[in-house]
Amino acid sequence: MINALITFALRNRFMVLVIAAGMLACGIYEMSKNPVDAIPDLSENQVIVFTEWMGRSPQLIEDQITYPLVSNLQGIPKMKNIRGLSMFGMSFVYLTFDDNADIYWARTRVLERLSYAQKLLPEGITPTLGPDATGVGQVLWYTLEAKGYNLGELRALQDWYIKFGLQTVPGVSEVASFGGFQKQYQLVIDPVKLNYYNLSMMDVVKAVKSNNNDVGGRKFEMSDQAYIIRGLGYIKSIEDIENISIVTEHNIPVRVKDIGSVQMDGEIRLGIFDENGEGEKTGGIVVMRYGENADKVIRDVKAKMDEIQKGLPEGVKFHIAYDRSELIGEAISSVKKTLLEVLISVSIVILIFIFHWQSALVVIIQTIIPVASGFILLNAFGISSNIMSLTGIALAIGVIVDAGIVMVENAYKHLSEAQKEN
Repeated sequence: MINALITFALRNRFMVLVIAAGMLACGIYEMSKNPVDAIPDLSENQVIVFTEWMGRSPQLIEDQITYPLVSNLQGIPKMKNIRGLSMFGMSFVYLTFDDNADIYWARTRVLERLSYAQKLLPEGITPTLGPDATGVGQVLWYTLEAKGYNLGELRALQDWYIKFGLQTVPGVSEVASFGGFQKQYQLVIDPVKLNYYNLSMMDVVKAVKSNNNDVGGRKFEMSDQAYIIRGLGYIKSIEDIENISIVTEHNIPVRVKDIGSVQMDGEIRLGIFDENGEGEKTGGIVVMRYGENADKVIRDVKAKMDEIQKGLPEGVKFHIAYDRSELIGEAISSVKKTLLEVLISVSIVILIFIFHWQSALVVIIQTIIPVASGFILLNAFGISSNIMSLTGIALAIGVIVDAGIVMVENAYKHLSEAQKEN
């Protein structure tokens, strides 16, 4: 078989050269398309359903949210297993699908089931899907550096400006904010006054909600002109909340300020984010979408940061806390260095012992073509260029070169013996 293959290659040299050139060109093209990452993605094909019900105990979350969701999400096609986790104020349901199931098809089927399962949940509770990303999707962490700004102002800048800008970058699934204080209006109710006016907490909540809203009217025509009537009722200041009427007794309104006080403060926090022991920071985590090119996503995010920087207040700057592109660059540089070192050392060895530069060229060519062709298979099987795959290519280079040297030396020996006989 091998003799027949060698004979065919020698008799059809032009065809062999064309096939080799085609494999090299195709390999280089596939190399440019292959996703580049540092960490191999070995996570499961998973969809996460997240539900928030703040202030409730884990047992209540389990009975009212987690159990109904797990019971009604069972039986989805291609689903392997389902797990539920209940904690204080939050519920997580993890659905694992077969590896050959498309992740977006799976998310669609989960949403179909959620449309029915939501009817079984308490009023006002809406489960949501987690980001379409995996456990290794966190490709970039950044913090905001600024002098003269407090953590609440920086968190507001992150939530209402920077986050929305970065989420428009192709390949970004989510930008998760961390650190700082989330501003909120806080009503501090005096229970004695509440009892004096015979009011409940729900009365206060309903009054504030109903008064924080715009209402629509209808057209009003006057002098051949039409006017659209609407009521502007959104809260804009602390005074607006203080003057909200909860109930009217003897034609006298009982306002919010009569039963307590209103203040602007940060949401209750369960932890802080500290960077290198230098104090609290606020920033965001860029999460890459499933199956995207990490290196390209990081470059696009950094380019978007440069655009956003122009609109930030004076003195506010980005600081990169974690950048996976550095590890990606080192992994690619290591393979390039290994390949270059092997080619140079092999060429020197062949030139010293054989004194035949054409033989060195043959080994170099037959080393480059398999390496480039390997990326055709990487794309075919959906494998990215990461530390594991690039390490495998680096190790395979030694085997390819070793086989090339043996074949070249053997061919050179047989040719020399044939020339001596003649």
